[in-house]
Amino acid sequence: MLILTRKVGESINIGDDITVTILGVQGLQVRLGINAPKDVSVHREEIYKRIKAEAAPDQDPQ
Repeated sequence: MLILTRKVGESINIGDDITVTILGVQGLQVRLGINAPKDVSVHREEIYKRIKAEAAPDQDPQ
């Protein structure tokens, strides 16, 4: 895992097409802005897991 430190207003680039910008920090929460092509899905982890679970209900979780 790559660990980076950024300040509010600073960004991280992923490849050529994705930018993650730190918009704010309040207590333990970090507000992120994500610019990505429309064909790239961006989900919170809990939503992503739900989508995967609904797509493959017959598979046993490991």
